[in-house]
Amino acid sequence: MTTPNDIRSARPAVTADLMARTGLDDANLTRLVHGFYDRIRTDPLLGPIFAAHVDDWAPHLEKMVDFWSSVALMTGRYHGAPMPKHLPLPVEAEHFERWLDLFRQTAKEVCPPEGAALVIDRATRIAASIHMNVMDARGGYSRAGMPPQL
Repeated sequence: MTTPNDIRSARPAVTADLMARTGLDDANLTRLVHGFYDRIRTDPLLGPIFAAHVDDWAPHLEKMVDFWSSVALMTGRYHGAPMPKHLPLPVEAEHFERWLDLFRQTAKEVCPPEGAALVIDRATRIAASIHMNVMDARGGYSRAGMPPQL
């Protein structure tokens, strides 16, 4: 198992506590990200969208591991602005539902139960936020148009 000292973290004590409580570590998060995007790439609904926007998967996966390390373990490794990249995408509620379904499946398979619960909760919040901002950027956001699980 990865120890807090093995993970680059701007907040080592917080990271260590989260790792202890959730069972998450760099290895889990790497398996989560790689497994999730393996599913994304072969998914008939989401695969074409990602194929049109991701040219080089290695740096994207590395960035996503850093993102989930920051989201789940508060490491501060991710430095970016995901919202502007998502706003122009041709996505609707069904895309977010599918994204969450694939994420939940992967998290439950590769993460300890406490860790899976944490990343699934965070993914649900992230999907809702991105969906809201995408819809708002198109000229209007309505909660009525959101899928039930968002």
